Amino acid sequence: MITPQTLGSAAFRSDYGLRLAYVTGAMVKGIASADLVIQVGKAGALGFFGAGGVRRPAVEAAILRIREGLADGQAFGVNLLANPARPGEEMEMVDLLLRHGVRNAEASAYTGITPALLKFRLTGARKDGQGGAAAVNRVIAKVSRPEIAQLFLRPAPEPMVTRLVEQGHLTPDEAALAQHLPVASDLCVESDSGGHTDMGVMSVLLPAMIRLRDDAQEQFRYARPVRVGAAGGIGTPEAAACAFLLGADFIVTGSINQCTPEAGTSDAVKDILQGLGVQDTAYAPAGDMFEMGSKIQVMKKGVFFPTRANKLYDLWRTHGALDRIDGATRREIQEKYFRRGFDEVYREIRDHYLRAAPEEIERAERNPKVKMALIFRWYFVHSMRLALAGDRDQRVDYQVHTGPALGAFNQWVKGSPLEDWRHRRVADVAEHLMEACADCLNRQVRLFAPTGAGTLAER
Repeated sequence: MITPQTLGSAAFRSDYGLRLAYVTGAMVKGIASADLVIQVGKAGALGFFGAGGVRRPAVEAAILRIREGLADGQAFGVNLLANPARPGEEMEMVDLLLRHGVRNAEASAYTGITPALLKFRLTGARKDGQGGAAAVNRVIAKVSRPEIAQLFLRPAPEPMVTRLVEQGHLTPDEAALAQHLPVASDLCVESDSGGHTDMGVMSVLLPAMIRLRDDAQEQFRYARPVRVGAAGGIGTPEAAACAFLLGADFIVTGSINQCTPEAGTSDAVKDILQGLGVQDTAYAPAGDMFEMGSKIQVMKKGVFFPTRANKLYDLWRTHGALDRIDGATRREIQEKYFRRGFDEVYREIRDHYLRAAPEEIERAERNPKVKMALIFRWYFVHSMRLALAGDRDQRVDYQVHTGPALGAFNQWVKGSPLEDWRHRRVADVAEHLMEACADCLNRQVRLFAPTGAGTLAER
């Protein structure tokens, strides 16, 4: 008989010290809060703190709070976000994690392997009792493209490891084991999800990634094979069952956890999220990758953000400067979108970047299109702040990253105690979802097993 505790990979559960092969993904700006991570860890699952967009002192405070809230052996992790524009900040985050003994990192938004990521993965690497390579630190890499997955399935690039030794970030002994370890301990295959997404389909992506993992294992013969999990679109027992049937070693939930008491966003946002249906999301430009045209999936019910964000991108793409946009449109943006003038917005941006990255202001002063991008990108930061604060006056501008899994979850729990988000404790959500998933799979086993043939496991 299938139970919640037997779903997924036994090796995954053992390595992380889990009762359930269940992970809650990191949601930026601390929406995946310390309280959320603590409750998930107490339930015997693995939660990641949403460190993206959070200042390091606040991340450090969250780590200390999580450690205080969890018993020894209860797992947790912290998001490690790629930062190609400022690699020094990425390295500083890694140093913070290492300083506090954080052993699990969720690597997000990586398009290549970075020195900081390798420092985290390889620090403390040693030989196990059988003489094989063993890593102390684990990396769950979120991937949606096969070519990126292959980078994480391979050992670390030797030239990069050599430089890390020369710079004093790794010891020669740690570096010597790098060729016997994959960069990632686990892959999280991300299908159509909230926030950044490649709009992939789980039934297509997951089997393809598992085959890549199998090929890598055959080539490199790792002592501990990489596990492959599934994320994106998991909001019902049937969706979770599909992931496990497709071969997922673990599942990762995201959007459904944003609508729980522990989530670090406003009650106003949760009130809207609770009423979402499966078609109440849309795609908008990503503020952090605005000029590249990258897309995020966001809530569209009751807000104007997706429409306004797409219009800003179209205007930037087709105009070389703000003053080339017609006057009526400029007034609309300032009066309705921003509720302040472009000059006021730019002063705020300039003050920030002169402290954080003065070269950006130098570029903007030379190139009016760059300046326009900075001003338009301000709206994306502002709209997320409005949502996190629950600003009732500017509710139509909320930027909320979410996927259709939440709409499916809302439909599933309608009429139950979990219909009201105030009763959706994140640990209860995990328990209900895994229990119902096991029941779903057991029904299918009974339906398809020939009479007297026993269960699927027995066969």
